[in-house]
Amino acid sequence: MDDDRSIIDLLHALDRLPGPEHLEFPDGFDSMRARIRAIQLRKRLNEDFGTPERDQPVRLDDGIQDASFSFGLRIPPGVTEAGEWICVRLSNYGDLAVVTTPKPDSHPDLDAAVADGALSERDRHRVESALKEMEYQPVPPRLLLREYDGVTWLADAEPAGEVTWWTRFFDYL
Repeated sequence: MDDDRSIIDLLHALDRLPGPEHLEFPDGFDSMRARIRAIQLRKRLNEDFGTPERDQPVRLDDGIQDASFSFGLRIPPGVTEAGEWICVRLSNYGDLAVVTTPKPDSHPDLDAAVADGALSERDRHRVESALKEMEYQPVPPRLLLREYDGVTWLADAEPAGEVTWWTRFFDYL
């Protein structure tokens, strides 16, 4: 659980970065760098999940607005061993990434997804290796689904408990 504590500390530190009131990105956010990295991650995942029938199966969702993330990648069920979607969101903060199968609240972490049969160990390794290679910081969904207790105006949102760390770093605002 030391890893959990360090990730929670990172979330709080990123939450305190200077930035505009809209919370979509911190001051100095380099959208071109984020785009290039997302395209490179897609290329890397396509190398791992491509098949002779589908050499580029990974979809890159871009053009996202009014959100604390700019890119999402979706690996379709037809190329995963478990036959389920694998989704990755890339935050606008600190190179954070979250992997879900197939929705944010489907599994609290990748261990649970593997245990439930929604993700194979091999596919997990492929996604985690790509994120590590690209120097993203994966965050388990269970930490993001905790009630937001940060320093921004989101902490005062009503009703209490509906705003989570997922909202702060990986959702539409």
